Amino acid sequence: MIKKLVYGTLAFGILGGLLLGSNLGSYVSTGYERVTTSVKESVPMEFEIDRARNMVRDLEPEIRRSMHVIAKEEVEVTELDRRIEKAQTKADKDKADIMRLQADLETGKSTFRYASNTYTAGEVKQDLSRRFNRFKTCDATLGSLQQMRDARQRNLEAAQAKLAAMMTSQRQLQVEVENLEAKLKLVEVAEASSDLQFDDSQLARAKGLMSDIRTRLDVAAKLANADVNFVEEIPLNEAAPENITDQVAEYFMVEGPAENSLATVSLQVED
Repeated sequence: MIKKLVYGTLAFGILGGLLLGSNLGSYVSTGYERVTTSVKESVPMEFEIDRARNMVRDLEPEIRRSMHVIAKEEVEVTELDRRIEKAQTKADKDKADIMRLQADLETGKSTFRYASNTYTAGEVKQDLSRRFNRFKTCDATLGSLQQMRDARQRNLEAAQAKLAAMMTSQRQLQVEVENLEAKLKLVEVAEASSDLQFDDSQLARAKGLMSDIRTRLDVAAKLANADVNFVEEIPLNEAAPENITDQVAEYFMVEGPAENSLATVSLQVED
């Protein structure tokens, strides 16, 4: 089976080389890129957002480990500070004692009395030499401790800054993931709204029905008002008779009182 697969692959490579020549590599790379892009685009956005959220959450173990290392280093630097402070206090006392012995020897005396005991100048010189050698060793040790403390303090501050930056980046990534999720929901709502626009027949029918109902109600209201206005009412007073003379004057367009107009008309007839 393996031999067949190997032979098939070789045959495909040889056939492809014969057909495509030197362009076989570009065909293969282009096809691979298209397949990769197609597969990537086919992955749902919800899945990609979940992947991003998991990747951000995977930063937490590293952050906790860094916090543990930094806390341990802080304790050790504090212990170094305590040792240095103690050594510095002892060095200050030893230096004061050395300077006292040195000052006493410079007086030129042959004997010296310390703590109710008498010592010769030679004994004081030997003690001063021993004290001075120990002091130089302790002072060198103190310098080494200070250098070590300073170096570890710098490393500690760098680690603290890195941890702070990592925690800030994690919080920022968490916010971005939430923003992406909210944006995806808005896109889904927009897509759902656009889908409703393709089939709005139900909405149109509902609007049409409401319009018809509104028209029928308006017509019914007008008819009801018309029936009320056209009902014959019982006359309560007699109608006033019309003035015939005013009607005649108006008809013949005669100026002045109606009686004078009629008299003038009669005289004209007799003549």
